[in-house]
Formats: sequence, C-alpha cells, structure tokens
Amino acid sequence: MLYPLLILCLTVPVFFSFFLQYRKTLNNPPLPPGPRGLRIIGNLHQLNNPALYLQLWQISRKYGPIFSLKLGLRPAIVVSSPKLAKEVMKDHDLQFCGRPRLFGQQKLSYNGIDIAFCPYNSYWREIRKLCVVHLLSSIRVSNFSSIRHFEVKQMIRKISMHASSSKVTNLSDALMSLTSTIICRIAFGRRYCKTHGGLSSHSKKLT
Repeated sequence: MLYPLLILCLTVPVFFSFFLQYRKTLNNPPLPPGPRGLRIIGNLHQLNNPALYLQLWQISRKYGPIFSLKLGLRPAIVVSSPKLAKEVMKDHDLQFCGRPRLFGQQKLSYNGIDIAFCPYNSYWREIRKLCVVHLLSSIRVSNFSSIRHFEVKQMIRKISMHASSSKVTNLSDALMSLTSTIICRIAFGRRYCKTHGGLSSHSKKLT
C-alpha cells in the first residue's frame, strides 16, 4: 500500500508540470529557435558577461539572426541582424518599446512614473518633452561646460602622470570614471570618488 502511494505522489507533480508547460505553449506563440536551457535558471549558466557580445554572435551563427534565450523564468529574443534591428528599433518601435513590469523597478520608480520605466503613453511623451526642453537643451548643456572641461583636464593630467612614471593606463576605466564623475557632479554637485567608494564633496576651484 505504501509503494503505490509513493509512486502516485511522485508521478502526479510530474504530469502536472507537463500539463502546465503544454497549456503555456498553447496560450503563447512559439518562440524562435535557441539554445536549450535548464528548468529554472534557463540559459543564465551558459552566458559569459565579459564576452557576452561574442557569445551572442556565435549563437546567432548557429540559430540565425533572431533567436530566443531563457533568462531565468523569462523568455528573451535576441536580434543580431542590422536589417532586423532596424525593423525592431525604427519600423515597429511602438510595439517593442515597452518592458516588463517588475516588482523591484516599480518600487524604485514609484510605480513607473519616471522616464526610464514609464510605459509609452501620453504621460511619457510629456515628461520626455520636459526633459528635452529643460534638461537636455543646448543652453542647459552649455551651462555645465566648465565641469566637463575641468574633469577632462583632470583625466589628461592623470594619464600624463602615468606616462611619465611608465605606468599602464586603462583607458576604459579612465573614460568610465570620467563619465561617472561628470554625471555625479551635474546631478548631485559631488565628484564620484572610486577610491573612497562613493560620492565626495568637491572643494577645488574650477579652472
């Protein structure tokens, strides 16, 4: 009596899982071909972040210019052809401009009322117009030219010091640090100090 009950307890969840997968397949359209992933993590274990673009290119050579991946439990479609990318980003941009509503991003963006996580609607068009006119206009950009000039001088001075002492300069890190510092100074009025692990007050006079 115990063994049939144990077999029943083991087989019912398996059949129920296949039934849910079959029902999900019927309700959703078929995805493009792609590498087979695991049950819960999908293809995350197959992706290498430092060389992700090369890895996606190799996958596209096997499965074609459009293929699917599973990022955990969420399906994703990768487009690696310039022609298809133009169709997605330009010809049919209204159909592809949305993004999934995640719990974390909704909490951080106050239920998606900022320009980054807001869905495409009349409200998004209005806040985009406000950003273009009041934040990204040529007058506003020119107002922060002194900050950009100062930070570029600081980066060139640092590279020059490395060259005079025969030290190797990582230009990627230098440019990333320059970008982060300019954004932090414009947004928060403070410099981004990587060595101290955060923002630091800026007391030097701009030259």
